[in-house]
Amino acid sequence: MTIWNDVTSFVRLRYEVLEDHDGWLRFRLPTEDGRTQQATVHLLPDHSGVAWAELSSPVGWADRVDLRRLLELVGAEGVGGAAIVDGVALIKHTVPLASLDIAEELDQPLRTLVARADELERELGQGDEF
Repeated sequence: MTIWNDVTSFVRLRYEVLEDHDGWLRFRLPTEDGRTQQATVHLLPDHSGVAWAELSSPVGWADRVDLRRLLELVGAEGVGGAAIVDGVALIKHTVPLASLDIAEELDQPLRTLVARADELERELGQGDEF
């Protein structure tokens, strides 16, 4: 899929890639005050002929985070929802890839999501592990 190749190229050129697998990338972005934050972009299966990408960023280990507080904080935001994957609490957001302007429609939500995940990681007492 050409648009997915564009997405992965965009990420590889701008961010430190930590893992690169068929259909997903894990990478690190700089945030404020010298902190960094991991993020992942996954290619999702086509829905009604349109491919989607899932953006996610960890907040902390689920067994160390006040999950109720996480849900309250994320629920007040316009971007992202909370989830637990492999024991990690994270926030995530999906974007369609049909006619994506990568810089505007992928990178802006990604940066917003990552900044919020980093704030939540700090606020919920998780340091800067992710």
